[in-house]
Amino acid sequence: MQGFMHKISTTVSVAALTTCLGLATPLTVNAAEDADIAKGKELAFDRKKGNCLACHDIAGGSLPGNIGPPLVAMKARFPDFNILRDQISDARINNPNTIMIPFGPHAVLSAKEIDLVAKFIHTL
Repeated sequence: MQGFMHKISTTVSVAALTTCLGLATPLTVNAAEDADIAKGKELAFDRKKGNCLACHDIAGGSLPGNIGPPLVAMKARFPDFNILRDQISDARINNPNTIMIPFGPHAVLSAKEIDLVAKFIHTL
């Protein structure tokens, strides 16, 4: 019994220490978020799906277009993630004369795919 109590005490002490040091961030959440961002980038760069590079200059992309604005400082330009997501889904809401394809209404991307692309774009 004494060995068992020592093991629990040590486990609790390690958990408390890692929490105090800020090392107890939930790795599964960060890993899941990183995976979503990677999937979003893949969709954004995919010429058969998001094809964002056809119109926008995006860091890490090849053969970018210049019809749309460069996608930089997106978190500063769109502090509210949902506004960015809505812009990607259907830019006509804010600008009826836009030439940006309405990815959501035209079912080019699913709602989940739009979320993933928005997560990626929001990191730029």
